Amino acid sequence: MIYGPEIERAGGWDAGVKFAERLNAPVYISPLTDRASFPQTHPQFRGMVPIAIGPLSKKLRGHDLIIVIGAQVFRYYPFVPGSYLPEGAELLQVTNDPWDAAAAVAGESLLSDARLALEAFIDAIPAVTSRPAPAAVPAQRTALPSPPNNPLTALEAFAALSELRPKDAILVNETASNFGDLIQNWPIQKADTYYTFASGGLGWGSPAAVGVALAEKKMGTNHPVVAVIGDGAFQYSVQDVYTAVQQKLKVVFIVPCNGEYAILKEFAVLEKTPNVPALDLPGLDVISAAKGFGCATVQAKTTQEIKEAFAAALKADGPTLIAIPIARQERPLVPPVD
Repeated sequence: MIYGPEIERAGGWDAGVKFAERLNAPVYISPLTDRASFPQTHPQFRGMVPIAIGPLSKKLRGHDLIIVIGAQVFRYYPFVPGSYLPEGAELLQVTNDPWDAAAAVAGESLLSDARLALEAFIDAIPAVTSRPAPAAVPAQRTALPSPPNNPLTALEAFAALSELRPKDAILVNETASNFGDLIQNWPIQKADTYYTFASGGLGWGSPAAVGVALAEKKMGTNHPVVAVIGDGAFQYSVQDVYTAVQQKLKVVFIVPCNGEYAILKEFAVLEKTPNVPALDLPGLDVISAAKGFGCATVQAKTTQEIKEAFAAALKADGPTLIAIPIARQERPLVPPVD
């Protein structure tokens, strides 16, 4: 099973869980999905499928049927060639978008609302008893060093934040190069608690977080919004901080600061294009920028400072920006598939 954002937008979270359990099938989320659509702590969850053609096909080897519900077939990011599907595999897609159905590179497509389709499948398909449910895969957690690095890695910073994670918090994610580290420490467990951008374009996350926080305030639910925004992405729409301040919104901007466009450096390695200019961004001062709009700010350099700042921000009557200097790391844009 590969689940996409249409499931959550259609209100099909519970139906998706029930159908997956009925089939005893492993569940992946689609490449670059902007919603979660399945609990990431569920024993059948297997993570996100790779974001390139060859690695995605390789990841799905051994499966004879791939069911894609609520997603494109498929949204790719960099070009890494290979077979679109593993040998011998068939693909069935359910989507509410005629264009996505027509553009699917493989398989057969059914046009339907994702939730209605899932509910119909649950009624029509007998529970699978011929095979056991897939065994839970232990969460892959990188051991944290002791003492911590100086500056901290993104993984260490996010691990410190996760210790104080409110159960009802909503996460907005636009830290492109540190996506894996963030989700490792902040797995999504409930519907409507995760939003991210659906492409490689930057600048969406910060104003989106303000919009989500504004909706929470108007609805009276007031769930805290935690926006993890890279220091480069933060520059695109920094004026949204003014709205957050004026409306006294319950949003915490977490800005990991590495002073570079790391995701583009990783692209350069993949495309074998060394010495691309202007990818280092020295002198970015997100603290001063946020202060200029009247936002409470703090710089946190250690795990203890992060926890203290985050705890205070969650209690504040209005937004807070926490800038965290992090180490520069270049990792494979498309990790190797075993």
